[in-house]
Amino acid sequence: MTTRKRWDIGRWVELSSPVTLGFAGLSLIALLLNGLTGGASNRALFSVYRFRPGDVLGYLRLVLHVLGHANFAHYAGNMSLLLVLGPMVEKHYGAGRYLIMIVLTALITGLAHIVLSPGTAGLGASGVVFMLIMLSALAGRTGGKVPLTLIVVAVIYLGGELAGGLFGQDNVSQLAHIAGGVCGIIFGMAWKGRPAP
Repeated sequence: MTTRKRWDIGRWVELSSPVTLGFAGLSLIALLLNGLTGGASNRALFSVYRFRPGDVLGYLRLVLHVLGHANFAHYAGNMSLLLVLGPMVEKHYGAGRYLIMIVLTALITGLAHIVLSPGTAGLGASGVVFMLIMLSALAGRTGGKVPLTLIVVAVIYLGGELAGGLFGQDNVSQLAHIAGGVCGIIFGMAWKGRPAP
């Protein structure tokens, strides 16, 4: 009698980074809902824009806008970077701190969008992605010195966003990118030397 070997996913795949995977999964669900509702779910929940104080969904949108994406290309662009950088940040700072960073970045980029771009709606995880880019550049900081990688990344990414915001005419929210990058620098400096237990 022969026994069949059971296929065990745990042998080949590590199911780590629950916050990163959860964020990517929730963003995919939001994208599918947007398609099924003809854009109504993005307008109702997954984009941020100016709202009246009595609008309860407006407060939720301040954070949930990072889950919304205009289309699959927008989603794929953000998730490809998030899935590469997120696990490293999640491992270094811990799932709890990483989740706090995502929520605070969402809130800050949402408020910045409402104040500085009141006539438009904003959505997408690009602010969170820029936070991760800057956190990744700060990850190797030692001895209180600013790593050259952070300076180079800041010049390339944040400098490019500043130039795009001043001279470009596209639908990309450079404001969210800059605000997310600044959040990443602040979180990296504040939590340096206190990695996850």
